[in-house]
Parts: sequence; C-alpha cells; structure tokens
Amino acid sequence: MRVAPRRAYVVPLPGGRELALGSRTLVMGIINVTPDSFSDGGLRFDPGAAVEAGLAMAEAGADILDIGGESTRPGADPVDPAEERRRVLPVVSALARQARVPLSVDTYKAEVAADALAAGASIVNDISGLRYEPALAPVAAGAGAALVLMHTRGRSKAMYEAARYESVADEVAAELRESIERAIEGGVPREAIIVDPGLGFAKRAEHSFEALARLDAPALMALDRPWLVGPSRKSFLTSATGPLPPAERDWATAAAVAVAVLLGAHIVRVHRVAEMAQAVRVADRVRVLREASTLVSGVG
Repeated sequence: MRVAPRRAYVVPLPGGRELALGSRTLVMGIINVTPDSFSDGGLRFDPGAAVEAGLAMAEAGADILDIGGESTRPGADPVDPAEERRRVLPVVSALARQARVPLSVDTYKAEVAADALAAGASIVNDISGLRYEPALAPVAAGAGAALVLMHTRGRSKAMYEAARYESVADEVAAELRESIERAIEGGVPREAIIVDPGLGFAKRAEHSFEALARLDAPALMALDRPWLVGPSRKSFLTSATGPLPPAERDWATAAAVAVAVLLGAHIVRVHRVAEMAQAVRVADRVRVLREASTLVSGVG
C-alpha cells in the first residue's frame, strides 16, 4: 500500500494557541452529555460524571475533548438550544478550568456555540457542515475558533433517505468544498477549517466503508484541509463484524482507527481513549516507516 506523506497543518485557536497537525495523529475523546447517547445510553448525562470522564480521558492520552449536548445519531430528535446549553456549559466551564487540552463543542447551533466558546471551548464541531445554521460561521470566526465541517445530508430523522451515491469520495469532496466556501464567506480563515467525511451520516454501511477506504482519494486530498475521522462504535462496523451492541464495537473501532491513520487522518474521534491511543501510536509508527519507504523508493 502506497502511503503518501501526510500534510502538516497549523490550525489557529483562540488566545494565540495553535493545533499542530501532521507529525502525529491526535486523539479526540467523546463526552456525550445526553440521556440518549447511542454509545453509553446517558452514562455521562450528569455534569459531574461528564467532567470526571473528561479529566480521565485527558489523563489517558486525549489531545482534545469533544463535548456534545444533543445526540445526532440517525433518527434522533433535536434538542432545544436552551436545554443544550444547560447540558454542555457547566461541563465546558469546569473542563476549561481543570483540563490542559483544547475543548471542542459538538453543536450545529450558533447560539450554543457562542456560549460554549465564551465558556472556554476553542473548537466548534459542526456535524452539518454549516448546512443547518450558516450563522455558526461568523460565531466561530469572531471567537477565533477552529471549525470542523462534517459531511452529511438531511436531518437526523431522514438522513438515510439521502444516502444515494454514484461516487462517495467525489460527492463527499464536492459537498465539503461547498461547506468550506460557506465557512470562508462567513469569515472563518481557511487555515482554521478541519473536515470530516461523516462516517455513518447519510451513508449506508457500504458508503461509510468506501469513505474510509478512499480517504486519500484525489478529490478528497484536493480539499487540502486536515481530516478528522470518527468511526467509533458506529453501526456501519457491524456489517463486517455481525450484530454487536455499541459497547462491544471497540475492537472494530480500533481497526477502523488504524486504517484512518494509515490513510491520512490527522485526528480520530473515539469513546475509549486509552485503548484507541495505543492503536493510534502503532499505526503512526507504521505510517512513518511506510512514508519513508515510499519517498526513498519512489514506488506508487
């Protein structure tokens, strides 16, 4: 397998900080402050439990903590912005004081993002790629925050109706390019943008596997932005493993994480930080050696 050298990026964060991407893969730990998470069923709905989990993730090797107050799994109901703020702001505020890693807020709502950024978050993780609330772009820009743009189609209730592709890589690339342009028009500097192929979102299992397998496709590489990839515990994995509940999909997740790293992911978003950090470190070592071999031999 040819492994092209992974591009390096420096993503600006508020307060003059930076996120250096490329020399090693960063691990983003997921903190779902929801009663209906597909992964843990509300285990961290209590703010105290969420903060404790976040600190444990940082200790275990998380480079970024991603805090979300609305489940965006396929079929999920939307959450009122006031309720979403009530869930995430105490967690963001506490972790901003206690954790030494950047915080991301997983929201597509401009008003929730604004308050979370004011409370100490430095990244906005928008699963809609600015398709739900374009006003999110100037909010991120005004705070000097990084902005993750994920690929999806439609809302959670009906996203599988839009899961029709002739070429997954080409279509995902084209639609992410539109999101990037929308962000730039909203004032977000290009260098502050991170992209996500949206595994499991508006994609059948075969589409998610193709998006993962073709992460280094020319159309996706041409976006020239760092990649965040989130396969963790998602249902598409069970098309390969057979039926498994989310909590038993960590071995499958580790395999998908390793593939993502080898194909160029800069950040992987996971539930089990300690275990996935080990998978990332091994995959990083292999990637470095393959990059060196490719450069020396010139073999494609």
